[in-house]
Amino acid sequence: MTEDLAAFWELVKDVWVNGLYGINIGRYVSAVLILVCFLLLRRLFTRFVLSRVRHLTDRTTTEFDDSLMAALEAPIRFMPIVLGLFFATQYLSLDGLPATFMHRVNQSLIVFVIFWGLFNFVGPLTFWFKRLERLFTPSLVEWLIKAMKGAFFFIGAATILEVWGIQVGPIIAGLGLLGVAVALGAQDLFKNLISGILILAERRFMRGDWIRVDGVVEGTVESIGFRSTLVRRFDKAPVYVPNAKLSDSLVINFSQMTHRRIYWNIGIKYSATVDQLREIRNGIATYVTSSPDFAKPPLAEMFVRIDGFGESAIDVMLYCFTKTTVWGEWLKIKEELAYKIKEIVENVGAEFALPGRSLYIETLPTEKPEAFIPPDNAALEEEEGEA
Repeated sequence: MTEDLAAFWELVKDVWVNGLYGINIGRYVSAVLILVCFLLLRRLFTRFVLSRVRHLTDRTTTEFDDSLMAALEAPIRFMPIVLGLFFATQYLSLDGLPATFMHRVNQSLIVFVIFWGLFNFVGPLTFWFKRLERLFTPSLVEWLIKAMKGAFFFIGAATILEVWGIQVGPIIAGLGLLGVAVALGAQDLFKNLISGILILAERRFMRGDWIRVDGVVEGTVESIGFRSTLVRRFDKAPVYVPNAKLSDSLVINFSQMTHRRIYWNIGIKYSATVDQLREIRNGIATYVTSSPDFAKPPLAEMFVRIDGFGESAIDVMLYCFTKTTVWGEWLKIKEELAYKIKEIVENVGAEFALPGRSLYIETLPTEKPEAFIPPDNAALEEEEGEA
């Protein structure tokens, strides 16, 4: 029994000394403790250092440092894990294939943290990119930000592949040949992409604009994507319109109107006198001219004229523009204008003409005897036979 216990103890010592890949178990335990220490250091670093830096950024008046801190906080918090794994593997003193594998793991983690930080750093840069909106549209600047993020992502992925000995060049060449084949079947995709760039470059419309494309859609632009544009109709239904259709079609952008038009034909009964018509015309012109809601010449045209003689009324044309282009405010101004016109017409003693048509008959038909219509001969013979 004593000999068996001694043999078992020797086996335990052999496992502890030799362990895995010739490294004793104690070194593995120590490596794990090193990694645990760095994890605890990560918690302390987050609790004291990062919280202190965050408190300092909150006290500043600029938003850039706040967004920068929020973007880089996650990569910085991940760094102690990378350091802990590196020092743990260094302590193990691995050789051969395990050493190569862990070296590549450490390299990959370092590349990952660097490009993770660069990817997140693009977000706070929008503070400076907004200055480019003077030259480009906000949507085009948004595309530029997405392109930078995509570039950092693909460069980081390619770097990690190179670390693991995977050549990126042949993959890109293969994708190039594949891209030629795909391009033949994806012409509409590239057409929509180019159309989207042209829309943004021409400033045809931007996010938030109210547009109308006859036979396609009318609503508010919510986003301009690489392939399609999202337009929210007034019934709140989303419509995804291909950029090519918006680039090739006639697009009416109501949001870029300088003023909003009111164009009415007001019908007055023929019983109105010339003086009454003059008072109506002058009253409407005075109201439109004196009201601050309407744009005055030369900013916008304004006409109040007796326009013609209709079938049932004398037409008074009102052609003017409001200063506001907001639909709700425009409707309110139209309503007040309608009240005023009705008041003016009633005050001068005239009346509005209802749409209609008068029929004048020179003579009425006189009474005539009812025409006698003889019965059919066949029916008459049949009645006589029955009698």
